[in-house]
Amino acid sequence: MPERMTEGLSEAMPEAVEPTREGTAGTQAAVRIQDLAFRWQARAPVVLIIDDLTIARGERVFIEGPSGSGKSTLLGLLAGVAVPQQGDLVVLGQPLQRLGGVQRDHFRADHIGYIFQMFNLIPYLSVVENVTLPCRFSRLRRERALARSGTLEQEALRLLGHLDLADPALVGRAVTTLSVGQQQRVAAARALMGSPEVLIADEPTSALDADRREAFIRLLFDECRAAGSTLIFVSHDASLEGLFDRTLRLAGLNRALDGAGAGEGE
Repeated sequence: MPERMTEGLSEAMPEAVEPTREGTAGTQAAVRIQDLAFRWQARAPVVLIIDDLTIARGERVFIEGPSGSGKSTLLGLLAGVAVPQQGDLVVLGQPLQRLGGVQRDHFRADHIGYIFQMFNLIPYLSVVENVTLPCRFSRLRRERALARSGTLEQEALRLLGHLDLADPALVGRAVTTLSVGQQQRVAAARALMGSPEVLIADEPTSALDADRREAFIRLLFDECRAAGSTLIFVSHDASLEGLFDRTLRLAGLNRALDGAGAGEGE
C-alpha cells in the first residue's frame, strides 16, 4: 500500500458498530426482513417488497431470478448501501434502517464482504494491496487477518494461493494488467480478507472457466465454514444451485413483481 494512502490510517479507523447480542450465537439470524418495501425515489414505483425472510448464521443461500427481479437491489440493502422506506431490515442483529449513513459504512467495513459483479478493484494498486484493502478501513478485520496469518501480506497470499494467483511475478502487478478472470478472483480474495460474518457475492463466477469456478466455490465454502460466515450468492448459473443449503427465488419472494406495490405510499 503506498505510504500516502496508509499514513495515519490506523488512527483514523472508526469505532466499530457491533452486531447485537440478542439470542444465542447459534440461533441468531444473520438476516431478518419483515414487511420491507423499497423504491429508488419518493414518487417512483416500489421495486422490492418482501414480507418475511430469515437467513440463518452460517447458511449458504443461492439467490435466483431474472434480470429486473430485484437481486442487486436486495444485495445493496443487505450491505447497507441503501435503506428501505418501510419495514425492518436487521443484519447481524443491527436494524440497518436505524443507522445513519456513516454508521452503515462502518458496519459494512467491519462485518460484510462484497464480491462486486464489476469487481470494483482499485486500478493503481497491486494485487496484494487490493486484497488487503479492507483491513485498512476495519480494525476488526485487520485483527482477524493478523491472527490467522501473522501479517496482512501473508493472509492475502494464502487466499490468493487457493485461487491460483500466488505467483510472485503476479501479486505485485497492478490489477489492470490482469485478465478479467484473474481480476474476478482478486475481488473474491479481497471480500474474504479478515473473515467478515456475511459474504455477499454478485455473479462472482461469470468470468471463470469450469476448473477455476470449482476452486473458487470451494474457497468460498471453506472460508465461510471456518469463520462461521453466512454466504449470500447471486448467479445465473443454475448448475451451482445444488451446492447451497437453500435457494431463494426472487420471482416468488418479491411481491413488487406482481404489482403489489402499485400506488403504495403515494
